[in-house]
Amino acid sequence: MVSSAITKEETIKPHGGELINRQVEGEEREILIQEAKHFPKLILNPWSLSDLELIAIGGFSPLTGFLGKKDYISVVENLRLDNGLVWSIPITLPVTKEEADKLTIGSNIALYGEDNHLYGVLNLEEKYTYDKQQEAEKVYGTTDDNHPGVKNVYDKGEIYLAGPIQLVDRPKHDEFTEFHLDPKETRTLFKDLGWKTVVGFQTRNPVHRAHEYIQKIALESVDGLLLNPLVGETKSDDISAKIRMESYQVILKHYYPEERTRLVIYPAAMRYAGPRESILHALVRKNYGCTHFIVGRDHAGVGDYYGTYEAQELISEYEDELDINIFKFEHAFFCTVCDNMTTAKTCPHDKSNHVHLSGTKVREKLRNGEQLPKEFSRPEVADVLIKGLRQD
Repeated sequence: MVSSAITKEETIKPHGGELINRQVEGEEREILIQEAKHFPKLILNPWSLSDLELIAIGGFSPLTGFLGKKDYISVVENLRLDNGLVWSIPITLPVTKEEADKLTIGSNIALYGEDNHLYGVLNLEEKYTYDKQQEAEKVYGTTDDNHPGVKNVYDKGEIYLAGPIQLVDRPKHDEFTEFHLDPKETRTLFKDLGWKTVVGFQTRNPVHRAHEYIQKIALESVDGLLLNPLVGETKSDDISAKIRMESYQVILKHYYPEERTRLVIYPAAMRYAGPRESILHALVRKNYGCTHFIVGRDHAGVGDYYGTYEAQELISEYEDELDINIFKFEHAFFCTVCDNMTTAKTCPHDKSNHVHLSGTKVREKLRNGEQLPKEFSRPEVADVLIKGLRQD
């Protein structure tokens, strides 16, 4: 099912109507860098640093900073900002009580990375406590600390800082320079390519045959595909962004039409929030200029915490307000009788003929240097993954 919110003649607007830009440049930037030497200093972990970047470049439009208490409560409880606009994941800046006690409301805070480099400044408007268990239950649907997103909630500081931010320097992403475009730049890219309709695809895994199948079905209905892999913080057993990026380039080169596909990184941390994260992923791609977004099986899920189509069910409740068309696909598999990729909607054969491989099993095979079956992965992709994991 695909909604009809966007027609081929329309240009999709950013979420909230305006593409946010909190990057400071030129003389203003130089002045702020000098002033920041006298501000209280805060070290951001990679997760918070990626959130800072996405706020600043407009990926998280309409956010101009880290959420205040009213917005935080509304997002956790109602999947909306306090003004009523749909927003599903709280974007917050956690600190310890000891760190918070040293900071004064109304002051500017210098935001550094773990590399001790100045990346931005926060104008501190609020400090507030929050209920970690409630956030875990509401956002992730579980309080089990084996869930990586829940563990992150439990491990972080007990105080949230809130206020607008300014970005003075970008995290470099040096290894992905060629594929590093901001939402403003992807919107220009799509216009230059003549793409009026663009489908976005979120992934933190290598593209396997099921992904390829649903992407190409979607590509039949739009002008272009934006393969937009997440390259921020992920689970320790996920395949590294560097290896995955090599695999994406290989599969696009050999199996996709060059003039109708583009590869651009999404510099976010993975939350593994399943249904709620599917909404965030759709809103971000809307900000990047996509008119369509794919939500497949267990989108942004982990383990057995979410139902197979729970993400599709939740996003359907908000689809009319999202102003981006949602492609919802069945679980795809290779049928040895059909000798093709298919789904339960189109394949008449018994499940014994269906080839499925879990992500865990795939990673295990790859690390053992075992070749993946052609029914699951293109051989060129498997070669990149095996070689990369041996060197990783």
